[in-house]
Amino acid sequence: MTDGQPRERRAQLGSELRQVRLLAGLSGREMARQTGISQPTVVRIERGNSLPSLSEVEAWARAARAPADRAAVLVALLNAAVNEVVTFRDKLAGGLVGVQLEVREREADAATVRNFQPGIIPGLLQTADYARRVIEIANISNDADPAAAITVRLDRQQALYDKSRRFEFLLTEAALRWRPGPVEVLTAQLDHLAAVVTLETISFGVIPADAEMHAITRCGFILYEDRSSGEPPMVAVETPHAELTVSDPEQVDLYQDQLAAFRQSAMYGAGALDIVRRIAHPQPEVQSRHRTVDDGSGEQ
Repeated sequence: MTDGQPRERRAQLGSELRQVRLLAGLSGREMARQTGISQPTVVRIERGNSLPSLSEVEAWARAARAPADRAAVLVALLNAAVNEVVTFRDKLAGGLVGVQLEVREREADAATVRNFQPGIIPGLLQTADYARRVIEIANISNDADPAAAITVRLDRQQALYDKSRRFEFLLTEAALRWRPGPVEVLTAQLDHLAAVVTLETISFGVIPADAEMHAITRCGFILYEDRSSGEPPMVAVETPHAELTVSDPEQVDLYQDQLAAFRQSAMYGAGALDIVRRIAHPQPEVQSRHRTVDDGSGEQ
């Protein structure tokens, strides 16, 4: 499937939803009120920048009193757009804040979030300085004010303290060592991480660099499970140019199996925290107490 094809499907769904809303004489604000979807998300859905869930599409059709055949078309368009590739150029068209708000809504819908990252510390665990530098490096949208996006990213972290939620973070040692700035930035980030992952809502594992592996580390991905919308689990995968969202059950199972294989290589508890602390505060090599003595013979 090409990048253009799924993007076209999402745009087609958004256009159809807008037409249904306008035919019903509803404003975007009124549609948001009746469906429980935030107004900014209504705008992103209609522009094709955000994919609604099945329950949201059904609520949309009910709010607009759409005929059964029109509602069926909406569901069919949604099904066609389930597994989509959205380029970051399109995704960032509304700015970095919009992207962070969309991620926050996605996280809020899932009681269980499982995050595998082979190359970077996830946003839910980032310090403000680390997040700022990550956004500056990745800011392909040239957003003029990334500070607002950083504020939303940090606000997302409040979910970690909700005892009804569960978060799993599985990182490689390389992700812990990736440094977006001076050493001090990474040290502060790792100290923060070591404190946060002790929360009872979090399961934290690290795959050591020398661990025996049971799956190929191709990319990072996030599993969203136990969704309040009633929708099945979904996966978000980021590539250098686009985000792929996966909802097909068989493909979601594949990512769950990958995560299970990665867990076999990971260390948890004190072992994982020890890796984090050793990277944050490396100890100087211990000098040998036995010095070589040259006795003048030319042999040592």
